[in-house]
Amino acid sequence: MNKFIINIKNSINKIFFKFGYRISKINNTGELVKIHKYKNYEEYKETQIHYNKLKLDKVWADKDTLKLVSNFLKENIQSSNLRGICHGSRNGFEQKCFQEEIVNSEVIGTDISETAKNFENSFIHDFHEEKKEWLDNFDFVYSNSLDQSYDPKKALNTWLKQIKKERYIILEHSDQHAVRSSNKMDPFGVEASFFPYLLTEWFGHQLSIKIIKSIKQNKNNASVLFFILKKNY
Repeated sequence: MNKFIINIKNSINKIFFKFGYRISKINNTGELVKIHKYKNYEEYKETQIHYNKLKLDKVWADKDTLKLVSNFLKENIQSSNLRGICHGSRNGFEQKCFQEEIVNSEVIGTDISETAKNFENSFIHDFHEEKKEWLDNFDFVYSNSLDQSYDPKKALNTWLKQIKKERYIILEHSDQHAVRSSNKMDPFGVEASFFPYLLTEWFGHQLSIKIIKSIKQNKNNASVLFFILKKNY
C-alpha cells in the first residue's frame, strides 16, 4: 500500500474513530489468527491508554446483547448472588448493565487506563495480570476486548483462574475482532469460525464451548458470543 493511500486511510479513520468505527482491510491472505507485535510492553500500554481516552464516551457493548448474556447466566448458574468481572470495560457501561439485569449481582470492571478510576465499580488493571484476591472468585468474566490483548492465551489463562469451576467466560466477537482488524490499536485478530479450534488447542478438555449468534442493537451488525465453561482447569 503506497504512502498516499495510507495517508488517506489514516485521515478517514481519524473521522471514523469519533463515531466508534474504522476502515479495515479485506482478509484475502487466508490467515486465521494474527497478533500485532509491539516494540515493548510500554508501547502496548501507551497505545491502549491513548485509544481508551480517544473513545472514552463510546460504547461498543449494547443492552440487548448484555441482556442475552444475563439471561443465559441466570438460567445456567444456580446462585442468588452472581459475581462478575468485565475486562476492558472503559467507561463502566457493561458492569452497570449486568447489575441492572441480574438482581443482587456484584459486577466490577477493569481497564488499563487511569481513566477507570472515574467510573463506578471500575479498577485500573492490565487484564493479563493476576490479582490474588480475584483467583477463583467470580461466577463469570465478560469481555469484548480480547482483541486488545498482546497475548490472548495469557489473558484467557488469567481469566480462567478468576472464575470458579463450572462457571463462564463470555467473549463477544464480531468482524471488528477478525484478522483483517488486527492493528496497533487492536492487536489480536481471529476468525470466528476458527476461534473454537484455537481455544481447544490452547486449553483442550479443560473447558467446553457454547456459541450463540446475535445482532448488536447499537451497531446493527452480527456478533458471536462464546460461552466458555471452566471444567477441569
